[in-house]
Formats: sequence, structure tokens, C-alpha cells
Amino acid sequence: MADRPSVSAAIRAAMLTAAPDAKVMATRAVARDWAAGRLAFRFEAAMPDMPARPAAPVLLPPNAMPKRGRGGSERGRIALLHALAHIEFVAIDLALDAAGRFGAERGPQFVSDWLSVAADEAMHHALLARRLRTLGSFYGAMPAHDGLWDAARETAHDIAARLAVVPMVLEARGLDVTPTTIERFTAAGDERSARILSRILADEIRHVRFGTSHFAQVCEERAESPPDLWRTLVARHFRGTVKPPFNDSARRSAGLSYDFLEGVA
Repeated sequence: MADRPSVSAAIRAAMLTAAPDAKVMATRAVARDWAAGRLAFRFEAAMPDMPARPAAPVLLPPNAMPKRGRGGSERGRIALLHALAHIEFVAIDLALDAAGRFGAERGPQFVSDWLSVAADEAMHHALLARRLRTLGSFYGAMPAHDGLWDAARETAHDIAARLAVVPMVLEARGLDVTPTTIERFTAAGDERSARILSRILADEIRHVRFGTSHFAQVCEERAESPPDLWRTLVARHFRGTVKPPFNDSARRSAGLSYDFLEGVA
């Protein structure tokens, strides 16, 4: 079917959709259409340097973000849910960009994997945004961190760097901290939020596993040791620090053995 639209054009259109609810729907539609064979494996459409963003939330530098307060209070929990909703919103575009920017190089299975991640992130954002509304707030009611897209800019030139930093550092950090967050919500009696975060944690293990498996393939092609190349790329392209505590069982499930952390953490 020569008249099928390209997957790259569909991805670009989703990334340039600003309204959160519309981006969620557009992203899930791209994933469905690709899985159903309605999009062609063509990459004539370039990915945007910056995805479209809604007018709210206001985006601030990390050092200008207000303190969220104590997690045990309802106000603190709402602030934390808002921060997580924003992380998931940006994660939609990180996954879309990976599929659209590197798909031609890495092949159809890579596109399938990262579009499935994008659809998951869209669902996560929608669940958190809905939970905020039931608590009397909404996504955009508070300022949000403006540094999350920096990892995409920093690694736009190299698929190995992108995989090393985004799934294998940023998403892996979610594996470490989410169990404690779930415990905090459970202790406060907020079982609904805890269930949402438990669902997100299970999905994120799969996302990190996609990252580690594709990273291993790239390392094999380049005749590189995965832990050695990962440490080199993290030192070069990640501005933060990789620090404990680590969720060892979740990391092992995701293919991140302690070999990767030796000499870094």
C-alpha cells in the first residue's frame, strides 16, 4: 500500500500536539496504527528539536522549583502526583522521539518497542491526570521541571547515548524510588494513587528492559562491552549523578546488572 502515511510523519504530528489530552490520544493512535500496519516504514519527516508544550504547566529551571512539602499531607501528595504526571507527559515525547529519530537506523522492531513505550507513557499520564482531578486539582495547576527534555537534546546524535541515558538512567531511577513512593501513599490511606504507581512501576521495568536489550545489540554491533560503553556515555552525556539506593530486584528484571554501576554509583 504505497499510499499509507509514514510512521515518521505520524510520530512528528503527535510530538507537535500540545494539549495533553490530545497528545495522549494522538500517541495511542500512532501506536495502534503502526501495530495494525496502517503506517509505512518511512522516515522522510524530521523529528522536532522541541515538542509542542501546553501553556500550563509553567516550566521552571530545576533550581527554581518550589518545595513540594511533606508527602504525608494531601497537599504534598497532590504536588507529587503533579510532578509524576509531568514526568510521564515528557516521557511520551522521549519515546516518540526515539522511534522517529532512530527508527530508520534500528529497524521495525525498534519502532514497535518504543511506540509501545510511548503508548504506555500516555496511559500513565492520563491515569495520573485523572487522579489529580478527583483530588480537586489538575495537570497544569503547578509549575513543572523544565530540564527533562535536556536528555533528548544531549543524545540526539547517537542511539547508544540515548539508550544509556533515558531508559538506563532516567527510567531506571524510577524503579529505585517508586516503591518508597507507593509505601508513602499507602501509609496515607491513598490506595488509588498507590495502585496507579504500582501499575506504572511494572510497565517501567519493561521499558528499561527494552533499553538494555537494544543497547546490548548496539554494543554487539560496535564490538563494545555494554557496561564499559554505558559508563563512558553516562559520564559524557548525563549531567546528574547515579546514586543509591537501588532497587536491585527490579533492575535485574530489567537487565541492569550491578556490573553497570561498578565505579559509577
